[in-house]
Amino acid sequence: MNPINNPFAPGAGTPPPELAGRDEARETVRIAIERARIGRPAKSLLMVGLRGVGKTVLLDRIRMDAAGEGIRTLRVEAPEKRSLPALLAPELRLALLQLSKNERAKDLAQRALRGLAGFAKALKIRYQDIEVGFDLSPEPGLADNGDLEHDLQALLEVAGSAAKKAGTTMAMFIDELQYVEENELAALIIALHRTAQQQLPVILVGAGLPQLRGRIGKAKSYAERLFDFPEIGPLSASEARSAIRKPVEEQNIAIEDDALECIIQKTHGYPYFLQEWGKHSWDAAATSPITLEDVETASETAIAALDQSFFRVRFDRLTPLEKKYLRAMAGLGPGPHRSGYIAEQLNREVTSLGPTRGQLIAKGMVWSPSHGDTAFTVPMFDEFMRRIMPGDEWKD
Repeated sequence: MNPINNPFAPGAGTPPPELAGRDEARETVRIAIERARIGRPAKSLLMVGLRGVGKTVLLDRIRMDAAGEGIRTLRVEAPEKRSLPALLAPELRLALLQLSKNERAKDLAQRALRGLAGFAKALKIRYQDIEVGFDLSPEPGLADNGDLEHDLQALLEVAGSAAKKAGTTMAMFIDELQYVEENELAALIIALHRTAQQQLPVILVGAGLPQLRGRIGKAKSYAERLFDFPEIGPLSASEARSAIRKPVEEQNIAIEDDALECIIQKTHGYPYFLQEWGKHSWDAAATSPITLEDVETASETAIAALDQSFFRVRFDRLTPLEKKYLRAMAGLGPGPHRSGYIAEQLNREVTSLGPTRGQLIAKGMVWSPSHGDTAFTVPMFDEFMRRIMPGDEWKD
C-alpha cells in the first residue's frame, strides 16, 4: 500500500496517530494542575515506566492540554551531564516573559525576571553551562546567593506569586528526570515543598525510568509525600487493538483479526513497538485488508529496524564488560534476575560486578525493582542481546 499514507509514526517522542489508553493519566494531571491554579493542595506528578511505553509522548500531550487551558508551561529534557539550572533558566525566562504581558501579574513577573538574572549570574561559576538572556538587571538579594537550594526556592516563590496573580499555574514539564544530579534534585524538591506550603500554583510534571522513585526518596526523605507516581506501562489488549485498528480504518483500510492479534502478541502492548509493527505491516501489505501473512513478513523488517535504531543506539554506549553483563542477564530471560545468578553466568563474584551494575543503572539500561534484583529498562532487550551476541563466544 502507499507508504505516503502510512499513519504509523515510530520515533523518539513522535506522537502516534491514536494515543490509546492514556486518558486516566491525562485527567489525573489536569485535575492536579487546576487544583494548583485555584489554591487547593495538589501533588506534583512523576510518571515512571520502561523505555518505549510512550512517557515522552504523554508528557508532551499533557503539556499541550495544559497550554490550551491557559496554563504557563515550561518543558525541558534532562540529558546526562547537563545541569538542572541550565535547563530551567531559558524556559523559565520565556514563561515569565509571557506572564509579564498580564497587567495584574506584570510587576511580579518582572521581579521574577530580575531574580532570574541574579540566579544565573550567581550560579554561573558553579554551573558553567547556564546560558540565558537577561531582560532586566538583577535585584540585589533576590535568588543571588550562589546556593542552588536557597536560590531556586526564592526564584520559584516569586514566579509562583506572579502565576497566582495572573490566575494561572506555573507547570514545569521535565523528561528523563532520572538523569538529574541528586543535589539538584534535592534543591528542586525543597523549592516545590516551599511553594506548596505557601499554596502557590507551581507544579512539576515529570517523567523517567522506574529508578526515579528511589532517586527522589534518596534526595529527600519526605519527597514521597510531595509526589504521586503514576506508572505508565504497556497497553492492555483492547487498548493495543485500538492503537492499531483505528488509524488503519481512518485510511479506509481493514486489518484481519488474526493479523491484529499477532501484532499485539509480538509487541507485548508496548506503544513504540506497536508503531513499529504497524508501520511495517502497512508497508508489507499490497492491498486491504492487512493479513496475518503481511504481519509475519513485517515482523522481520520491524525487528531489523529496532536492532539498527532503538536497540543499537543503547548497545553502542556500553563498555565490553557492560555488554557481557547484559548478555548474561539475557541468557536468563526477560528478568528481573538476582545479582547472584548473573554473576554465576560470568563466573565472577557478585561484589566484583557491583561497579558494572552501578554504571548500567546510571546509563539507564537496568534498574533494581527490589534489593538484589536487576531488570532491563528496555523491553525485549534480552532478545536483542541474544541476537547480537549469539552462542557462547561472548564469555571468552
